Amino acid sequence: MTSSLKMTREEMITFLQQEFPQYVGEVCEVEDQYSLLRLPINDSHLRPGGTVSGPTLMALADVALYVAILSKIGPVALAVTTDFTIHFLNKPRADRAIMAKASLLKLGKRLVIGEVNLYSEGEAESVAHVVATYSIPPR
Repeated sequence: MTSSLKMTREEMITFLQQEFPQYVGEVCEVEDQYSLLRLPINDSHLRPGGTVSGPTLMALADVALYVAILSKIGPVALAVTTDFTIHFLNKPRADRAIMAKASLLKLGKRLVIGEVNLYSEGEAESVAHVVATYSIPPR
């Protein structure tokens, strides 16, 4: 089976460091069907009550989907989020990294719709589910 990837994991990391240095998470995998990012959790990610904050989960999910999209369309820095819906499902573990697995539902010429499953590393249960849309600038 041939891959339709336009960017490898290494190319993606270099691109993010150059074009989007404030990105969160470690790019673990860039595959044909998904991208996988990992975010080690520390005290700066926690909200009162000792749980991982919503903004932390949202940022990781957004970057994971950005990686999944760029892996298919190439290095288009100006691809932007136009819609983002997150459902918080379970309390994330504060003592484990958060994993974000992103996949594409529809890859159009101007819009891309994808989803992200977030979970605590080593756990099967999702902590959040995201569906988001990105706008791709005309070439």
